[in-house]
Amino acid sequence: MDHGNVIIRFSGVKFGYDEEKPLLDEVDFSVRENSKITLMGQNGAGKSTIFKILTGKLKPQAGEVHVKKDATIALAEQVMAREHLENTVREFFAKAFKEVPYNLDGSIRTYLEMVNLDTSLDKKVKEHSGGQQARLLLAYALIQEPDILLLDEPTNNLDKEGVEHLTSFLIMYPKTVLVISHDADFLNLFTEGVLHLDVFTRKMEQYVGNYFDVVEELAARLERERMQNARMLKEIQDRKEKINFFANKGGKMRRLASKLRDQVVDAEENMVEVRREDRTIRDFVIPCQDIPGTLLTMKEISLFKKGECLRRAVDIEVRKRFVLRITGSNGIGKSTLLKTIAQNMDPGCVLAEGLSVGYYRQDFSGLDFEATAYESLAEVMTIESNEKLRAVASEFLLTSDLLKNKVGSLSEGQKGLLCFARFVLQSPGLLVLDEPTNHINFRHLPVIARAIGQYKGGLVMVSHAEDFIGQIKIDETLDLEFLADKSK
Repeated sequence: MDHGNVIIRFSGVKFGYDEEKPLLDEVDFSVRENSKITLMGQNGAGKSTIFKILTGKLKPQAGEVHVKKDATIALAEQVMAREHLENTVREFFAKAFKEVPYNLDGSIRTYLEMVNLDTSLDKKVKEHSGGQQARLLLAYALIQEPDILLLDEPTNNLDKEGVEHLTSFLIMYPKTVLVISHDADFLNLFTEGVLHLDVFTRKMEQYVGNYFDVVEELAARLERERMQNARMLKEIQDRKEKINFFANKGGKMRRLASKLRDQVVDAEENMVEVRREDRTIRDFVIPCQDIPGTLLTMKEISLFKKGECLRRAVDIEVRKRFVLRITGSNGIGKSTLLKTIAQNMDPGCVLAEGLSVGYYRQDFSGLDFEATAYESLAEVMTIESNEKLRAVASEFLLTSDLLKNKVGSLSEGQKGLLCFARFVLQSPGLLVLDEPTNHINFRHLPVIARAIGQYKGGLVMVSHAEDFIGQIKIDETLDLEFLADKSK
């Protein structure tokens, strides 16, 4: 594909929610027309902020942002905004246009088919599952046929078939695409270049090549910089020892010591600013509530097929050290089932008396977005302990500064880590996890998988991440597709 003129340019862009600590510091980069670019960086580095600046939701505090004249931009956001939940599908898509086209229904169906979603245009957005809402958000961006398509974690909540649909579309899309994603295999199939935003330097670096090549290049560069600094540190130390020796001498020796001091200052200023790799959370343990016997008894559940709610008999008991995986296509009712279990809403799924449940919702709607991260952690503790709270928060890379921020201002990845920190402080007897890998940096996933695998309580989980699931021993799988096709 031919790449034309520059369509996006950031020049010296600075932005921060706290002026004392900018999130972006003199960021420079450019993107050419029709290119497919990955925006990568650590959780909280400001990737989503870059998108918000591009769409005009945020304004840079310094520097300039240039977008080609008349170029249209559309963003497929990570999570459905709450103000859209009461809209019908038709009403939701109508908001994509200043003037609603006469053939809106036909266009909606075309793009819903493109993202592999079959639904009624009169159905409310809130009646769709997380995976279906992800498809609606993607189709909402695509129906605008933008010159610049921005995708923020587009594979979250998508099953394998949905990811394949999206990948094929992006490969063929004839315009500019910028993608934020932690799905390395997905990115590598279509990425032509990478913009790397570093959370520590707050600078942007630009690389050409596919995703895996760039990741290897970053690792190699980091090693070269470390070796160069090691050599310079040795030279600096040698010179400091000579300074100490010559400074006690007289005349020329003292002047030599002064010259060496100047050389040390220059050397220290010229040391390479080594990029600190994205820190990985340390191994952690989720304590288990001491409660005997059966934790969850499942005799009957609800699921959905072609818009119809079905009741099906099951016979499952979840005890300690028992892992139940629930599978099925988007929209069949996996998230709804987890919600009814976690909140003890269905007489067909009964929790043990006094059981504490740790519930991870894929959209984080169980968190109070107006509370600070500190308050969110404190509310799950049975015994108040500022020292313990801060120690656990630190293990999940939630710094003292982040603890002061409202939950709603955290990145999606930081919200995910906040949930796991809450589990450590809560000591639940049952974990109910709805797509727990969503938004989480891939570096953290093996650590989280080990913690879940070693958890001594009961576990009910939905996840499309097969690599993640493969690291956990599954005791039983409840296939909702099979149950839906089975007569009552």
